[in-house]
Amino acid sequence: MSNKADIGVFGGSGFYSFLDNVREVEVDTPYGKPSDAIAIAEVEGKKVAFLPRHGKNHQFPPHKIPYRANIYAMKQLGVKCILAPTASGSLQANIKPGDFVVCHQFVDRTWGRPDTYFDGPETKHISAAHPYCPNLRQLAIDAGKEMGITIHEEGTVVVIQGPRFSTTAESRWFSQMGWQVINMTQYPEVILAREQGICYANIALITDYDAGLEDNQDIKPVTEEEVLKVFEQNNEKVKKLLFKIISKIELSEECKHCTAQ
Repeated sequence: MSNKADIGVFGGSGFYSFLDNVREVEVDTPYGKPSDAIAIAEVEGKKVAFLPRHGKNHQFPPHKIPYRANIYAMKQLGVKCILAPTASGSLQANIKPGDFVVCHQFVDRTWGRPDTYFDGPETKHISAAHPYCPNLRQLAIDAGKEMGITIHEEGTVVVIQGPRFSTTAESRWFSQMGWQVINMTQYPEVILAREQGICYANIALITDYDAGLEDNQDIKPVTEEEVLKVFEQNNEKVKKLLFKIISKIELSEECKHCTAQ
């Protein structure tokens, strides 16, 4: 098997056993090493590269993940599109733990993360109006519907710095702004993929209600233990959804949305 792949998958918390019969490759980049060795295997007749974004031993907290190295490593392997499942919190009562959200927008509340490849002397100002690939998003939506799972067709994810969770006041603010999902890793991951011309879609698995909803339905504040519990309960569902999406991807089709800078 060559060290090439068509599709990349970034795993989130508790999701480090995505592929079977893999070979692991070490990749060096101008931005250092990625989070871990990259596992390559064949899924639905396509070469898939899997990288646990936090590292296999969860050694990288959200604000220390080597995002630039991770995306660049996928680019070096020839990856054209990336699927990014994430454990995420809900900011709205109608989006329940166990639901999936295919995000279409983000709001960045992080700071200090290296978030561009254009540090000079080359400078580009890419469009971020529609950061997620519309074609890949639609495949994810279609796959979820075919599986009969509860999948929300769009959502704005607010990305917080972490590793702490939000205060109740912060969470209520995010909810009142009308945002749906909260996460710690979507920025700068998605925008770096945009800079490299790689199609990217986030599938957020809702593991909890965020702290601002705790007065709404006798909801308790989020804990790390509850997040991991719900993610583990839905791990097989996530895997099947990703396999279904991968089967729908047409590698021969060029995505003009994501290749345009």
